[in-house]
Amino acid sequence: MSSYSIKSGDTLSGLAKRYNTSVSALMKANPDIKNKNLIYAGKTLNIPGSKDSFEPGKSGSRGGTGGSSGSGNVTAPPGGAGPGTRGPGGSPYDIAMSHLDKNAGQLKLEKTGVGADMEDWVPNDVNCANFVSACLEQAGQIKDSQHSASVMTLQGNLDRDPNFKRVDLKDAKPGDVVSMKVGSGQHVVMFAGWKDGKPQFIGSNNINSDGSQRISIRSMNYPIMSVHQYKG
Repeated sequence: MSSYSIKSGDTLSGLAKRYNTSVSALMKANPDIKNKNLIYAGKTLNIPGSKDSFEPGKSGSRGGTGGSSGSGNVTAPPGGAGPGTRGPGGSPYDIAMSHLDKNAGQLKLEKTGVGADMEDWVPNDVNCANFVSACLEQAGQIKDSQHSASVMTLQGNLDRDPNFKRVDLKDAKPGDVVSMKVGSGQHVVMFAGWKDGKPQFIGSNNINSDGSQRISIRSMNYPIMSVHQYKG
């Protein structure tokens, strides 16, 4: 999910074409818009991206493009991923999986584990870096000072950390941090293995009907900026 400041002359149909999405998806990501033909210059518009879904997930589904995650009892990554990376506190992938299908807003209220490490002030439609950072903290792979709710800041923190290295997606392991370019913004998730030849990712994604985020596994085809792997 990225954002855009509406300019004079903009239309939803024009912006949908520009960002390779649809008017319907834009309206679902911006529930304050009641009339698709009426938007106001200066307002901020959430841009969901071409593959974001805003429909509630089906319990038990492993997810795919436009799909949601699965039930919380799923513990193994899709085939072909190999063992995941681990820190002193465990596997960030396993930690993320234990929160599958939880809303980001709900998770922050728990005040224990990942929820305790997530920043409360972050809006519930942009928690991707907040969630990934918290999983890495819980696994002992990063310190609290390295936590960030910004994708680019987290990416920079991992670049400067000698315990992480950049790898190609083909060499990724479950729990590796994957930063993506989404429209004019960025998104960050963790690698979750391969399914039917497609990479799967787990993270805080904009899949709720109101545009807010929920922890889910899905396939994505956004351009990848970096894949960071913990080497300890």
